[in-house]
Amino acid sequence: MALPSVSAEPPAAAASGGSVPAQSREPLDARIVPARSGASGDVLDVLDVRPRITELRLSAFAGHRRAAFPLGPVTVLAGPSGTGKTTALMAYEALARLAAGAPLPEAFPDPLACVPQRARPDAGGRRGFRIGCTADGVEGPVRLDVAVQAEPCLRIAGERLTAGGVVLLETALRDPSRRAVQAAWHTAGSAPVTRAPLPDDRLGTALLPLRVAGKTEGQRQVLAAAEQMVVALRSVFPCDPRPASMRTPVPMGSGRLLPGCDNLADVLWRTRAECARRHALLVEALRTGCAGPVADLVAEPLGDGAVRALLDRGDGLRTELARLGDGELRYLALTLVLLTGPGVLAVDTPGEVPDALRSLTVLADGLDRGLDPGQRSALLWLAARMGERGHIRCLGAVSDGSWATGVRGVTVVHLDRDGTS
Repeated sequence: MALPSVSAEPPAAAASGGSVPAQSREPLDARIVPARSGASGDVLDVLDVRPRITELRLSAFAGHRRAAFPLGPVTVLAGPSGTGKTTALMAYEALARLAAGAPLPEAFPDPLACVPQRARPDAGGRRGFRIGCTADGVEGPVRLDVAVQAEPCLRIAGERLTAGGVVLLETALRDPSRRAVQAAWHTAGSAPVTRAPLPDDRLGTALLPLRVAGKTEGQRQVLAAAEQMVVALRSVFPCDPRPASMRTPVPMGSGRLLPGCDNLADVLWRTRAECARRHALLVEALRTGCAGPVADLVAEPLGDGAVRALLDRGDGLRTELARLGDGELRYLALTLVLLTGPGVLAVDTPGEVPDALRSLTVLADGLDRGLDPGQRSALLWLAARMGERGHIRCLGAVSDGSWATGVRGVTVVHLDRDGTS
């Protein structure tokens, strides 16, 4: 069933759920468990247990106020310039960095730009911003909300992790003179909560596995919810291919694709040899997105330790990437991203979690930039196909989402300039 085109609504409108469940058709033994069986034993419904972010909330962040974006396997943020599409992607990436254990300055290198323009300082001269998200999975919807103080100094002023109507973690800045927040997490043992200080420059949810013993049922609930949130957030690949950097040979290196796709030739040298099936799918996609015949995409090592990529036209002619248009190169790079995974992309992944229980989210600002109608439609179809499999999720931004509306497996969120998204 197609996911509908929707407009961003304030959190109050999404309080009853607000998340778009991922659709999946991956084999049962790979990542899903049966939810209901018929008389014959056939599975009628399945439950996706792979943690994934299903809502992004920007309660007060840059130009957004009371904004909540439902996120499906493939989500397109659509709106004219100035509506905050790039800001929303930046907020998602910042949450992912915090979930990976990064300090606040790394997640928010320019925190004052995140403060709503009309936000007034309190009596202590403090201003900040608020963001959050919901992660769905085997633990059900788990909500994370974070309040960040941007001035006079950058710090987490408060954090709340909730699931099933229970507050599992809550932190608050009690003493501005100390570089710590007072944290209380659910215990449900001899004492209902455990209290302890946590650093004010790190996400408390990511620190819980180091602080919670897991001896009581309540503590195990806290750990399970925190793990679901961290696993759902951590694997993020912000991707904005730069055609100018893709046209020249590159040194052979690790074979892990960079966000700008500058080292695409080096990655092709690796992936062509390691996975013939995925390479064949990439070549098939290029027949749609590139002008002229395409028989193969090859990587050729040069004598100086560099490697270049070429299109094999099938008649003895090879075309260097330098001769391709910007749209063809962006289409090639984004297609490669969707067909590969964390082992090929330069992303942080939770190594302790099996591949079958995690997914990668691709953040693509200007998803359709430079693409013709055929290229963008083929790219969106591929993204939706990979989204069904569950391994890859995609959050992209475009100025006009009419071409994506109604596509099966795609959620289109329309933004406007009213200040509340």
